[in-house]
Amino acid sequence: MNVGSKALSLRARAIRVCVRLLVKPSLRALSSVKAARRHLNFLGRLVPVPPRGIDTTAVNAGGVRAELITAPLSRRDRYILYLHGGSYLVGWPGLYRDLTWRLATFCRARVLCIDYRLAPEHPFPAALDDAVAAYRWLLAQGVGPHRIAFMGDSAGGGLAFATMLRLRDEGVALPAAAVVVSPWTDLALTGESLRLNAAIDPLIPVELAPRVV
Repeated sequence: MNVGSKALSLRARAIRVCVRLLVKPSLRALSSVKAARRHLNFLGRLVPVPPRGIDTTAVNAGGVRAELITAPLSRRDRYILYLHGGSYLVGWPGLYRDLTWRLATFCRARVLCIDYRLAPEHPFPAALDDAVAAYRWLLAQGVGPHRIAFMGDSAGGGLAFATMLRLRDEGVALPAAAVVVSPWTDLALTGESLRLNAAIDPLIPVELAPRVV
């Protein structure tokens, strides 16, 4: 392990401790979806502004509000469709700007981060419909499916899988790849890992999962 990876490992451990001590208890104390959104709106103010040279443009992606993030190294023919996390209840593209500009830079791609509709105001399949519409919009712009990758975290990771299943069933050409981080794929909460990892999970108060569902 080199010095850089050691520093990254120490930083990751520090972040996990801070999240477990500060964020997880605050999430546990929230009493409603509105309270969770207010809390996240406050945290959203702390998201760093992307560096100079990053272009963030509001777009209408097939009827879905979205941000298109372009870095100086972004190729015009390479796209990432990013689906944010938030238990299908909270979140928006601006909350992810410190991540999406980095993806645009290091993947040399344009990143389309969509503001899909959230529950409970917009129940299933609203989010899925929005993700499918955004992908179809990219195809309509002349972007080949082999030049598109899906990415998502948590609920967004589950949504990426669900979108690919819908596209497959509708006979639409699938994207080249899907990259998901801690995807929420079991809304029935049947997995044994839910119980085994309850104490060590740095972010999610597992006892709230049934309420979220």
